[in-house]
This record gives sequence, C-alpha cells and structure tokens, in this order.
Amino acid sequence: MIQALSHEPSVPGPAEDLPQAVKILVSGGFGTGKTTLVSTASEITPFHTEERLTRSGIGIDDTSGVGEKTTTTVAMDFGRIAIHDRLDLFLFGTPGQDRFWFMWDELASGALCAVVLVDTRRLDASFASIDYFERRRLPYVVAVNVFDDARVYPAETVRAALDVDVTVPVLSCDARQRASVKQLLVSAVTHVLRVEELLAGVGAAE
Repeated sequence: MIQALSHEPSVPGPAEDLPQAVKILVSGGFGTGKTTLVSTASEITPFHTEERLTRSGIGIDDTSGVGEKTTTTVAMDFGRIAIHDRLDLFLFGTPGQDRFWFMWDELASGALCAVVLVDTRRLDASFASIDYFERRRLPYVVAVNVFDDARVYPAETVRAALDVDVTVPVLSCDARQRASVKQLLVSAVTHVLRVEELLAGVGAAE
C-alpha cells in the first residue's frame, strides 16, 4: 500500500465536483517503473510502444543501474482506470530516454497533472521530468517507487535531493501493487483540486 511521505492527501470530494475523465502523465527517468505502473493500474489491456534495447543504443542510452532492463518505451504507454463512479483516469506514460523527449509536448497537451516516478538509487534520472513540469506549470506529485534493493529515505531527504518545493506531495508507492498505484493516483487528483482551490482563492482576493 501507499505511504504518504509528506502531508497525505485526502480522497477527492463529492462526485458532482469531479470531471468525468482526466488525463494524467506518468513520467520519470529511464527504468523508474512507468510501464509497470501503467500496466498495474489499467483496467483495460494497456497499450505499449516498447522496443528491445539494441547494441545501436550503446553510448546513447544511459542504462546504468538498470542492467537487467531489455526494453524501452519509444512513444508512450496508455491505460485507463476508474477511480470513482464518475471519474476515469487516462494514463499516458512518457518515454524515459532523452532521445524520445520530442514526444512529451504532444503527450502533455490537455493533461490534468503528472506523476513523476523516482528511483532513490538514481534520483538524477528524474530531474528532467521535474524541470519539464515546473516549466509548464503543470501540477505534479513525486512518487518514490519501491525497489527491493533500494534504500528508504525520509520524504524531506528526497525533497531536498530533488530540489522540490514544499507544496509538491512526495509519496511512496509500489508500481507492482494495484492498490498502491490507485491510491497514488487519487493523491495526484486531490493535489490538483487543492491547487485549483488555492488559485481560485487568490483570484477572488484580488
């Protein structure tokens, strides 16, 4: 199950306050578990654009720390999950390698928010994703994926290492466990609702 490493969000409000369908990006560095998360969460047969890693990628793709990985997403992953009676989430996983980043702008179009997966053994692999969403001002949450041989760090240690603002939820999840992933997605939607409420309050005050 998911553990909130900082300010655990609550479940979203009444159904009438929620949109019927939203788009969420699942991002992060190469090998952080994006494809696994989409596959775990999806209630339909997920769509993947994975290709085998080949010798031609040597010197181009950084596979350090993911030596057993044999495939990579070259366009996107796609899945769908019902969070609420009136709320369906469409999940779009982004490619993790920088040579496929040209796909990100297309995938980010119309997205409500993003989930940035991180691996504590390779935090630097997810810097680019965080920078991207901050530049676009797209709300996001950081999800520390559980790996069997990875050390567990306090939320504030991860936050400081990633230079993430205190307003961004830093959570822990296991991309292999559906209940954990579902709660993570609920947390992401809740975060967006809170951000929108805050912005609406600021606008009213002005």
